Amino acid sequence: MSDILRLDAVSLAYGRLTAVDKVSLSVPKGARHALIGPNGAGKSSLFSVVAGIRPPTSGRIEFDGADVTEVSEAGRAAGGLVRTYQHSSLFLGCTVLDNVRLAAERVHGRPLRPFRRRRRDAEVTERAHAHLASAGLPGRHGHLAGSLSHGERRQLEVAMVLACEPSLVLFDEPTAGMSAAETDRFAELVERLPEELSMVIVEHDLDVVFRLARQVTVLAAGSVIASGTPDEVRADEHVQRAYLGADSTDELFTEAS
Repeated sequence: MSDILRLDAVSLAYGRLTAVDKVSLSVPKGARHALIGPNGAGKSSLFSVVAGIRPPTSGRIEFDGADVTEVSEAGRAAGGLVRTYQHSSLFLGCTVLDNVRLAAERVHGRPLRPFRRRRRDAEVTERAHAHLASAGLPGRHGHLAGSLSHGERRQLEVAMVLACEPSLVLFDEPTAGMSAAETDRFAELVERLPEELSMVIVEHDLDVVFRLARQVTVLAAGSVIASGTPDEVRADEHVQRAYLGADSTDELFTEAS
């Protein structure tokens, strides 16, 4: 199986501070790949580099076989690499449906205009309704995004991602701030997404990580310290020490199993 994403010795430095240190990893097409690590490990910095928000200090990034190291965030999104954010980035004063429509128009470089082609407008709206149904919000299309609960806003973000027709999604802390019930619903939603859609997930909730991921990469101090299946990562002593210290990790990984 070919890789959808390849990082070759990618680094990111802020002056004298190295946030990402020569990270190399491969993500196959259709992967469910999690990126975890303690606070300050460099996960968000690495996501910013992969998404095209920040250029790497050194290294190479390939997306779907093409070198995108110097491609902008918008260029990568148009090519099928889409990122969500820790904090919702919705148009709260617009309807749920219009948020999805705007996402589709924006990523393809065709902003909504006062005078639209009726046929195209109907096609975009029909697809937006389908994406809302896939995200578990079929009856909320006419509501303002600002009226949604926190969990529903995350579901709306998934619908917006789907509207961009991605081949790879970077989920950045998708369940942050959710209740246990909302987290469970969100995990179910991700599990129902198409198998051909590749995902990389940054997530602190290890229950979610080990539920969704088939492959896990662990960062500490900006470097990869382990990568493998969830079971391999659970058993890795370096991972255990990086999180809580050797004496505390049994409880951590037992709760997440």
